[in-house]
Amino acid sequence: MKTPRRTRNSTQDALNFFAEAGLLKRVKRSGWWVAGIDEPESVADHSFRTAVIGYYLAFCEGADPFKVVTMCLFNDIHEARINDLHKMGHFYIDFKQAEEKVFQDQMRRLDQKVTAHLQSLRAEYTEQHSQASLLARDADILECLIQAKEYVDHGYLEAKRFFQKAPQHLQTASAKKMWAALRKWESGQWWQNVVKFQR
Repeated sequence: MKTPRRTRNSTQDALNFFAEAGLLKRVKRSGWWVAGIDEPESVADHSFRTAVIGYYLAFCEGADPFKVVTMCLFNDIHEARINDLHKMGHFYIDFKQAEEKVFQDQMRRLDQKVTAHLQSLRAEYTEQHSQASLLARDADILECLIQAKEYVDHGYLEAKRFFQKAPQHLQTASAKKMWAALRKWESGQWWQNVVKFQR
């Protein structure tokens, strides 16, 4: 007697995907360990602020904010299965190939409309030709630069090394303008101003 095939349950599959995405709240950004930071932010922390930055840059450049934000939010989704790998690791391992394999596996059981949309956006981001993809990548770099500045301002001076090469990869005028301001910016200024205002 044949075992009956398991019926696909799209709601269950979606919930499983949400749980997997939630794992990113516990996956740490490994590059900062090299800079001596014991408890760096999580991939989910990074993705959230990258999306906020991407949203803002999209309006600055007249791009579709929904597309940019979606690219930012799902750019590192594969790290739920294979973790974050710093640049030294990338030198020895073909991580890009692994990322793509994981992403395709993650998409396999989702609603076809969702899968098609996310696969299309990922391909667009990877190609780095469209305005939205350039902005999403710039948002990713800017988030790292902001995080590096925050770490430096908290005494982790090794994080300054990130300022050497990352800014060279910025493509859009708005992102480059942000970087120019960031170099002189004090990361704790915002909350100090709030406290002054409330006195």
